[in-house]
Amino acid sequence: MPEKSIIFFDIDGTLLDHNKELPVSAEQAVWALKELGHEVAIATGRAPFMFADIRERLGIDTFVCYNGQYVVLHGELIYSRPLNKEALHDMTELALRHDHAVIYMGNEAMKANVPNDEFVAKSMNTFKLKIVPEHDPLYYHGREIYQSLLMCQAEEEPFYEAVCKDFDFVRWHPNSVDVVPAGGSKAIGIRQITDRLGIAPEHQYCFGDALNDVQMLTMITNSVAMGNGVPEAKAAAKYVTKPVDEDGILHGLRMVGLLM
Repeated sequence: MPEKSIIFFDIDGTLLDHNKELPVSAEQAVWALKELGHEVAIATGRAPFMFADIRERLGIDTFVCYNGQYVVLHGELIYSRPLNKEALHDMTELALRHDHAVIYMGNEAMKANVPNDEFVAKSMNTFKLKIVPEHDPLYYHGREIYQSLLMCQAEEEPFYEAVCKDFDFVRWHPNSVDVVPAGGSKAIGIRQITDRLGIAPEHQYCFGDALNDVQMLTMITNSVAMGNGVPEAKAAAKYVTKPVDEDGILHGLRMVGLLM
């Protein structure tokens, strides 16, 4: 039996194709890894309630979500880093003055500070989920918010970066950026798991495709970017596999020697 490794998979554009479908080859590959005794985990920018079905389908109970701000190991929360509430309030006020909507994301739900926003609808529709953020401008009061979504376009992003020093902004959609605590990333969340499990760097693997995967792909020794990934992800990774809809997960796992 091979020595135990841990493999982290991003979801959108990595496990799921552009139609938000899980390729059969990817599903079979994940189960094959588990049968070999390897640890399989998810590392995503999504909220935990946005991929419960995927975790159940793949039998995964270890995950890094909210781009590293909420980490669960074998079903137990081991690390969380919420957004600073005062800084979030200040950013919200700034966004309102510029007609930019904000979504607040807790561990159980997400709410929008304005109703019926066009950018909110366009960005959230890309997930093809039945979950939509209801209107609740005070949702961030009295509860932990682990990530926010700011609805602005790329040319408007530098303004927030210059003013909101408590946060990092990572673009994932033409109309939306993830807002996370400064210095936060999937890589930080992953380290909480690998340190606890004591798995050596040479037995750590990850797969990703987007800007929020760059730190993860840089840190993990055996990192794999998807063929459909952005140039920054491919440049950061040790390997580049085929696109997700061309059996990219299976091909990548064979490339690094985890599957035959």
